[in-house]
Amino acid sequence: MSNDRKSTSNRKDEQLEQYRTYDQGKKMTTNQGQKVSEDEFSLKAGERGPTLMEDFHFREKMTHFDHERIPERIVHARGYGAYGDFHVYDDSMKKYTKADFLTDPQKTTPVFVRFSTVQGSKGSPDTVRDVRGFATKFYTDEGNFDLVGNNIPIFFIQDAMKFPDLVHAVKPEPHNEMPQGGSAHDTFWDFVANNQEAAHMSMWAMSDRGIPRSFRMMEGFGVHTFRLVNEKGEAHFVKFHWKPKLGVHSLVWDEAQKLSGKDIDFHRRDLYEAIENGDYPEWELGFQIIREDEEFNFDFDILDPTKVWPEEEVPVQIVGKLTLNRNVDNVFAETEQAAFHPGHVVSGIDFSNDPLLQGRLFSYTDTQISRLGGPNFHELPVNRPVCPFHNNQRDAMHRTTINTGQVSYHKNSLADNTPEPASEEEGGYVHYQEKVEGHKIRARSESFKDHFSQAALFWNSLSDVEKEHTINGYSFELGKCESRSVQQQIVDMLSSISLNLAQPVAENLGIEVPQEGGSNITKSSPALSQKNTSFKAETRKVGVIVGDGFNGKEVNDVIAGLRKEGLHPEIISSTLGTCKAVDGPELEVQHTFLTADSLLFDALYCAGGQNTDEAFRKKAKDFIDETFFHCKPIGATHEGKAWVEEQGIDTAPGVIKGEDPDAFTPAFIEAVACHRFWDRQVI
Repeated sequence: MSNDRKSTSNRKDEQLEQYRTYDQGKKMTTNQGQKVSEDEFSLKAGERGPTLMEDFHFREKMTHFDHERIPERIVHARGYGAYGDFHVYDDSMKKYTKADFLTDPQKTTPVFVRFSTVQGSKGSPDTVRDVRGFATKFYTDEGNFDLVGNNIPIFFIQDAMKFPDLVHAVKPEPHNEMPQGGSAHDTFWDFVANNQEAAHMSMWAMSDRGIPRSFRMMEGFGVHTFRLVNEKGEAHFVKFHWKPKLGVHSLVWDEAQKLSGKDIDFHRRDLYEAIENGDYPEWELGFQIIREDEEFNFDFDILDPTKVWPEEEVPVQIVGKLTLNRNVDNVFAETEQAAFHPGHVVSGIDFSNDPLLQGRLFSYTDTQISRLGGPNFHELPVNRPVCPFHNNQRDAMHRTTINTGQVSYHKNSLADNTPEPASEEEGGYVHYQEKVEGHKIRARSESFKDHFSQAALFWNSLSDVEKEHTINGYSFELGKCESRSVQQQIVDMLSSISLNLAQPVAENLGIEVPQEGGSNITKSSPALSQKNTSFKAETRKVGVIVGDGFNGKEVNDVIAGLRKEGLHPEIISSTLGTCKAVDGPELEVQHTFLTADSLLFDALYCAGGQNTDEAFRKKAKDFIDETFFHCKPIGATHEGKAWVEEQGIDTAPGVIKGEDPDAFTPAFIEAVACHRFWDRQVI
């Protein structure tokens, strides 16, 4: 660098120095300079009471956080959405709630659902290890209800005060803006090590739940404890669940990593194509319900967002079904401008004192105002309710409503005091009258301070394969950390959950292996294991490798049999165009070995071809090897049988051979329904 350039650089550096801050070793203050005495907990009315609006520190911290990115969402930026319908099965929920869309089986309620990753930006890959957002907007006749959840039933933190800290820690590190879309770095794990309320959630994220096979094959959860309120004013605590009809299934880690390069849009493409094909994704809505007099009957606090309600103790009652049946017309206008808020509720649904939920009720409107340019985001088509809305709010940026008349205030005589509030009998929203008393205090309830019992419960509930995957998840993520101290702190934390988890992770990292610890929790919840989910073959994609000279009639019969059962076979060959059979009809080739990959399919069918050369067979065997490595089903007929035999895998679990389509096809479909064959190896 020349002296002139150095001089310019130095002057610029001196100019910037007045704006730099050096925080290390300093006391924490607000932006107004007031020293802060507590930064862990929001101000509440009693340890388990609601968050108070006068908490200026929380509001300043959260408001600043909400405005940190424009216009992209700070979290959940990478998302994809679709429209659909919801209907409740019967009127059995009337005893719990007066919400019309949950009690009238004759009604069909339109919905919009947005799925997302959390950490990455809009351009990040779909298949990274991360929590997935699952946000549903119900356009009910009584107004919009937003069920803003995730694919994991808990969260990392217990109090919304810490949400900016969590996101700062998990986002790309500020000094180099890396890594994108992943939590495998020092600051995130340093946060977990020093905020061990995150231990339970980290278990879920490091398990197979962190790398779902598709949006269609993952659960959704409201995360928080809400209330249902019936016509008599009686309340019950509730947690919301979405149960996918296709079951809960995941990728394997090697597959997820490779897909990030092979198809960055893998999950959104899967959802888009399923809807376009008429394979409408379906979930059933379930409620876990606890009576108010049962609130303290459990060995966990039901208001703690880092805890599940084990389904064996609080069964999930299935109440209705969600079907997604229409893709958006414009991703920006609809998916990107969709504005969700857990405070968008209807009569019959109310809040609990869950401190994470209470903070979200403050935060979301502020976020949408920043992101969508003003307070009129509710007028955008995707956000607009299907019922009319009337109030005295006026003007502001992007206003599309043309209000008539001279009055815009309440009370008034010029317009006969309209619009006027509605009574409860007329459908006016009335908050549940919970008695609240207590000292104003920043504190955590003693009942929130057990961070490891449910992490141990989750570990105990996993199958051996899922446990091995979770060990590998921690080993990979921590292996990317540069700080040996952070690695050791996390392993020490894991030793409070299970030595069977902590010890192999420590060995993989080459750090001190804990010899003492473990948990005395022996309870498990089988519902938490994906081993106990539904297994179906329908809508699965099957790659069909075919070369010239294939047996036309029999191969076409197999393909027709797969389609009849709702599977989607797609033809792969060396070139596009058609593949010639020795008999029967030709096949249209949809993919070449260059444009396709085994990663993009749920199973592989090797149909063969007498006129294939060595180069073709080598590429086919590469597909077979990777499919086998990822424990996916493989079918083989005709020359394809020789390919799998040459690989030495023809007798392995999940490898189906045959000639007769009537026998081979159902056996292969049954194998596809199994999803994976873990007996081959643990990845």
